Amino acid sequence: MSHDATKNLNDVMRKYDRESNTRAWEGKPKIAVQAYLAAFAIFEVYVTLFGTMLDEVRLTSFVGGLLIAGFLIFPSHKHEFRVNYVPWYDWVIMALGAVSFFYFCFNANTIVKQLPALKTYEVVLGVIGILALFELCRRSTGVPIMIVAGVFIAYALYYYGVKRGLGAGAFKSLVCSLFYKKTGILSTPINVCSKYIAVFIIFGAFLERTGISDFFIRLANSLAGSSAGGPAKVAVISSALCGMVSGSSVGNTVTTGSVTIPMMKKTGYRGEFAGAVEAAASTGGQIMPPIMGAAAFLMADYVQLPYGQIALKAVLPALLYFTGIFISVHLEAKKVGLKGLPKEELPKLKPLLKKSYLLLPLVLLIYLVSTSQKSIQYAAALSIVACIVVTLFSRETRITPMRLLEALAAGGQGSITVAAACGIAGIIAGTITMTGLANVIINGIVVLAGDSVLIALFLTMICCIVLGMGVPTTATYCIMAATCAPILVRMGVPMVAAHFFVFYFGIVADLTPPVALAAYAGAAIAQANPMKTALESTKLAIGAFIVPYAFALSPSMLLIDTTVLDVGLIVITSLIGIASVSAAMEGYLIGNLNWFRRLLALVGGLMMIYPGTRTDIIGLALSGLVVALCLLDKKKKTALKGEMA
Repeated sequence: MSHDATKNLNDVMRKYDRESNTRAWEGKPKIAVQAYLAAFAIFEVYVTLFGTMLDEVRLTSFVGGLLIAGFLIFPSHKHEFRVNYVPWYDWVIMALGAVSFFYFCFNANTIVKQLPALKTYEVVLGVIGILALFELCRRSTGVPIMIVAGVFIAYALYYYGVKRGLGAGAFKSLVCSLFYKKTGILSTPINVCSKYIAVFIIFGAFLERTGISDFFIRLANSLAGSSAGGPAKVAVISSALCGMVSGSSVGNTVTTGSVTIPMMKKTGYRGEFAGAVEAAASTGGQIMPPIMGAAAFLMADYVQLPYGQIALKAVLPALLYFTGIFISVHLEAKKVGLKGLPKEELPKLKPLLKKSYLLLPLVLLIYLVSTSQKSIQYAAALSIVACIVVTLFSRETRITPMRLLEALAAGGQGSITVAAACGIAGIIAGTITMTGLANVIINGIVVLAGDSVLIALFLTMICCIVLGMGVPTTATYCIMAATCAPILVRMGVPMVAAHFFVFYFGIVADLTPPVALAAYAGAAIAQANPMKTALESTKLAIGAFIVPYAFALSPSMLLIDTTVLDVGLIVITSLIGIASVSAAMEGYLIGNLNWFRRLLALVGGLMMIYPGTRTDIIGLALSGLVVALCLLDKKKKTALKGEMA
């Protein structure tokens, strides 16, 4: 890739992905920063595997180290771009914030015993620690989450000061709850991040350095590149595979999109469609087992199920999501008359299969997680070792001491954004729970929805999408798990299905206008209209808007209370259904569909996606009728051509 192209991609990443807006380190300072990040990563793995200390000690040391790493990496704004430079005020904020958490760390036993009594300077340290974490979160994830957190903290101050009549003591009580107790920063999100998420992020950093992303792209090219609209199918396959490793919608869009989007445009796809395909597929990486991004680990903790079961339940919805996108790009190619890439330009499958050993770390991870032979942490740690072993088979990727340092540093850096968001999400969820606001919201929506589960699902969907605009998926899920998921549970939706529902709609916020960051990143690479690209990506990702309703209303799609035969039938009918819906959205099947046939295909597809014998029969009849009418039209056209000849 040329220097200019690389610069353009970096600019896109900086604009749409806060994680890419980092300081520039070179020479010895760069090595020093990498050494700290690597040490932080090693500390994370050690504590995850062997830590037996008090939770308050483990978590405060984690957040204290995180603040140092965060301020070394993230500048105060996008335009601060000086090599090897950290302004004095950043050093001050970093030091004060870290000292606040380390003070708690070294005095945890004493502080925990004396709570809620706090000395004045301990209240001051708590405020400093909260503000420092807020500032790091602003730098690494953006302003929207800060606004949400600020509103809830203001409400909590009002609640403690006025409703509970604490007056001036409200501030002290709130600081105690948010900083020193396990109802704020040190609550479930940061605990799960420290125990599980961090080590998986480090695993992802090592896995990327095995060259697996390039392998996925080349494999997808070999399998689908020559078919109709091949590059778009390559984008879907490669982005699904790469996305489950990276866990970042925008990052995956830019990384794989830099290869696939130009290929799609070269084949003949519109710029908006090319950017939308990449954005939709990349965003779906977060719902793709076995890794599924950070929020899935939180879900396992919230619903008290092993992570392996969460990943297994996610298989069918993820299959439907990507099948819908794949069929859509195929139909678009047929409608426009696009061809695939010449076979001589594509990688040969046989040489690629020789590199299938790159899949060993993933296979090992899936095996260990699914069989529950080891804890999640040990499974990830052993998979990291497998990544190192795999690199030894190739001179290009072989791990040297410097590459080991870089991989560990990348893992340490990768955990900053997620951990900062988890800390703020803990504050938000804590204020909602402590003030009883969760019950107020729950009761309000239950009253508004009445006895209609469908209305409750719709209102929850709107909340998730609005809250998720510009907010990390992890934070969105934490807030929704504390507020909206209990609403659905009260309405009779099984807990797992309720949590999957809010998880899905927190993710698709990255595609939904007006703040569709992944779609805007795809549009920037494709040099296309951002809003049109966002609308196109929403249409392509229609499965993500339909499937959650299906498994919320009929949880058998999540393998709840079902048999093997039922699962088989659900898979077949759902795949046919998503194909029918995709045809309706594209306006093309065997030929162009008029509005009536599109409506029939849409209704038929939706009825087949919703599990149930009666709905399956009706849906199959409607979709079959559309196919029959299209075949009849085609037969008439063929006969007419024969007569004219």
